[in-house]
Amino acid sequence: MDIFKLSALAVTAALCALTLRGQVPGLALVLTLAAGTLLLGGSVSALAGVRGLADALSRTAGLSPRIWAPVWKTVGIGVVTRLSSAVCKDAGEGGLAAFLETAGSALALLAALPLVEAVFDTLGGLL
Repeated sequence: MDIFKLSALAVTAALCALTLRGQVPGLALVLTLAAGTLLLGGSVSALAGVRGLADALSRTAGLSPRIWAPVWKTVGIGVVTRLSSAVCKDAGEGGLAAFLETAGSALALLAALPLVEAVFDTLGGLL
């Protein structure tokens, strides 16, 4: 799906949600979640292409999958945290969104630890 279709979907859903928010706030939130799911589904092929290119470059450079796995996990945690936080804020739960962002940061740091270990192993091997 191209960016114009995704943008049209997002703007249409936003306008519909804005109209519904005054009358049926719960339905507006459900509409937003449904549109968000469709937008993510439309971008999956682009993400798969990026992943394929990164894997090919990694093989060419001789990098271990041990290097890339923490990067992908950290990016995934960041995306899920960002989207979930936005939904919480949209539902009027700013405090919950802040707690979620803090938890996401902690989990991203945890997921990145193997990458830090690999860097130190590489540096130790060079010395």
